[in-house]
Amino acid sequence: MAITYAFVGTGSMGGAILDGLLSSGADVQVRATTRSPGAVRDGVESQSTEANPSANSWAVDGADVVVIGVKPAMVTDVLREIADALPPSALIISVAAGITTRTMESVVSNPVVRAMPNTPCLVGKGVTGVSAGSRSTKEHLALARALFDAVGWVLELPEDRIDALSTISGSGPAYVFHAMEKWSRAAVGLGFSESDARNLVEKTFAGSTALLDSTVVEPAELRRRVTSPNGTTERAIAVLDDAQLDDVFEAAALAALARAKELASQLTT
Repeated sequence: MAITYAFVGTGSMGGAILDGLLSSGADVQVRATTRSPGAVRDGVESQSTEANPSANSWAVDGADVVVIGVKPAMVTDVLREIADALPPSALIISVAAGITTRTMESVVSNPVVRAMPNTPCLVGKGVTGVSAGSRSTKEHLALARALFDAVGWVLELPEDRIDALSTISGSGPAYVFHAMEKWSRAAVGLGFSESDARNLVEKTFAGSTALLDSTVVEPAELRRRVTSPNGTTERAIAVLDDAQLDDVFEAAALAALARAKELASQLTT
């Protein structure tokens, strides 16, 4: 029997999850809302809130699963807006940072799951953490997991760990891009054009992650295999080790975690 989904808000993240669901071949029926008219996907009934102020309530009517894809500051207002139209058994899944299951449960009586996906969901390579609310069952978590399996890898975890997850995988793509940016600058400093430097760095990162993905060998061992004794790579790694990157990465993660808690305290009840 087809599962009926409602996507309330289909921006970049909500849209990526919706596209992953559609491409998975799952037997689903989907309604979705957009901010403005024109965003149409094959096989999806959609309405814009600009053209129809009641579009969100229309979308959730009869839904089995409701994905809330609006900005964090809008989540509770949207939940209040759709509360009367929600089927009592509908599972609510929020992908908004900082909004706890407790906050959502204070607005609606439905089971809720909190999810923290990252931007590689856009290309089906995402990492998503999912945490159950107090009313959610194993079956609800299985529904949430099936949704995010369509756009990458899923980790179930207690909600008190989800901010920590966001500092690693949620913010993680920015850390990778930052490292690529710095290596590209180093390549330009060695005389490469900006275009060649970008290709050298981006294709090396892409190839390295593809190699890692193709094997069960740990990253430390793969790094060792590239690092010939007394060679050029060993000399470069020594410089990186002297910079105490372990401490730098830990400090960065702790700074992100502290900020996540600050933001959450501003958004939750």
